[in-house]
Amino acid sequence: MNVAPRALFRQAGSRTPPGAGGCRNGSALDFFRHIQDSPGVSEIATAGGRQFNTLLQQTSRSFHLTLRVLPRAIRFPISLAYLLARTTDTIADTEIVPVNQRLEILRQLRARILTAAATPLRLEFPEPWTGNPAERRLLAEVEFTLGALQELTDADLGRVRQVLAIIISGQELDLRRFEGASRANIIPLPNAAALEDYTYRVAGCVGEFWTTMCRAHLFPHARLDDDQLLAQAVQFGQGLQLVNILRDLPGDLQNGRCYVPADQLAARGLQPDDLLSPAQEEKLRPVYHHWLDRAESQLRAGWAYTNSIPRCQIRVRLACAWPILIGLKTLTRLRCGTILTGGRVKVPRSEVRRIVAQTIIYYPFAGLWRNLAGSAHETRPAAPKSGR
Repeated sequence: MNVAPRALFRQAGSRTPPGAGGCRNGSALDFFRHIQDSPGVSEIATAGGRQFNTLLQQTSRSFHLTLRVLPRAIRFPISLAYLLARTTDTIADTEIVPVNQRLEILRQLRARILTAAATPLRLEFPEPWTGNPAERRLLAEVEFTLGALQELTDADLGRVRQVLAIIISGQELDLRRFEGASRANIIPLPNAAALEDYTYRVAGCVGEFWTTMCRAHLFPHARLDDDQLLAQAVQFGQGLQLVNILRDLPGDLQNGRCYVPADQLAARGLQPDDLLSPAQEEKLRPVYHHWLDRAESQLRAGWAYTNSIPRCQIRVRLACAWPILIGLKTLTRLRCGTILTGGRVKVPRSEVRRIVAQTIIYYPFAGLWRNLAGSAHETRPAAPKSGR
C-alpha cells in the first residue's frame, strides 16, 4: 500500500496541546479539554492510517492507551518501534518453528531494519496458525510496517534502529540460551547478572529510547540531570519486564525456561526442576521476594523519573505513570498469592480504569499526584503463611 502510515498522526491546522511540544503556559485543565479532541482511529480517513492504527490496537492491548496519549511529536516513531519489536518478539516466540529458522528470520529482519535493503522478507509459518490472530496479521503486514521506517527523520530513524538492534540481540540470546528447553529439561539463567542483562536488552533499552525521543522533541532545553534521567529510565524498563517475568514464572517453567538465577536457587538447596513442585514454594519464597523487591525498587526509580519530567509534559507523565502504577499493583498481588500455582496474575480492568482516572483528577495537585505510588510498606503485605 502506498499510503504513508504517518498520515495517521497528521491533521491539517491542528494545534499542539499544552505539554506536547514544549513547556507552554497551559494548565492541567487545558489538557483535560484537549484530550477529548485527540485524533483517534475513526477520525483518520487514510487507508494507511487505519491499517497502522488497527495493527496497534490489535497487538498492543493496554499499551495502546499509553501510545494514544503520547504527544504527536513522538507518537508515530515510538508506535512504529513498538510494532516492529512486537513483530520480532512474535517470531522469537513461535515455538512450532525450529530455533535455527527463527534465528535466521530475525537476522533477515534486523538487516531490513538497520539498512536500506529492500529484499522482501518471506515469512513462511506453518498453517493453520494456532497462535494469536493479531500476531499472525502483524507478521503478514511486516512489509507495510517496515515501509513506515521511510517516514522517519534521519535522527529518529537512527534512534529506532538502535533500540531495535538491542531488543533483537536479547531475543536472539534468549533463543540460543533456551534451545532444547522443555518441562523435562529446565534451563535456568546462571546468575543475577544474566537476568539484569536480559531485562536491559529487551526493556531497559526502551527506557533510553523513550528518553532520547522526549529530549529531542519535547523538552530539549529543560535543565535536567541527563545521566540520572537515563539511569532511571533503564530501571523503569527493567522493572516492567521483571514484573512480567515474575508473573509468568509458572508458565515459563512448564516450557523449560527458568529466569530465577541458578546460583540463588542452589543457595536455597533447589534445582530448577524442583520448582515444578508446589511443595518447594516456601524454600523459593525468599529468592522470589528478593526479585519482587528488586522490581519494586526499579519501578520506584521509574516513578522518580516520571516526576523529573517537566510538569507541563502532562501526556508524557501520564504515559509513564500508568504502567508504573499498574506494575506496583501487580507486585502487590504477586506478594499475596502463590508462586508456583494458580492462574496468571492480572490487575482487573476496573482497577486500571481507576488508576487512569486518579492520575488525571490528581494531576493539578502535585502532592496528591506524587503520593499515587504510595510508600514501599503500603505495597508490601505480609507473605502468606506456610500451610505446614
